[in-house]
Amino acid sequence: MQEDARIAALRKMADAHPDDPRPRFGLALEYEKAARWEDAVRELREYLTRTDDEGNAYGRLGKALRELGRDDEAKEAYRQGVDAAYRHGHPTMAGEFEDVLEEWD
Repeated sequence: MQEDARIAALRKMADAHPDDPRPRFGLALEYEKAARWEDAVRELREYLTRTDDEGNAYGRLGKALRELGRDDEAKEAYRQGVDAAYRHGHPTMAGEFEDVLEEWD
């Protein structure tokens, strides 16, 4: 399936089921693959309003915001990812995000 077709299908699912976070995450991944960072940020934020993420989406949000040069927002996303990862028992993921924050500059 072509990228635009996948995005269209996921958009249709997101519109049909606005409270379901999964199509939003799928859209964010497609936008990330296409380096459509603003779109990825929008969908990740929508996803995060609908679910208690275990950390992965916060890391992706941090990366997308960093690509856009929005470092303060990116750092906050990574910090939220650290908290979420520890809360859900994923210390390795939390450590990866902590490393990103420590090595920022």
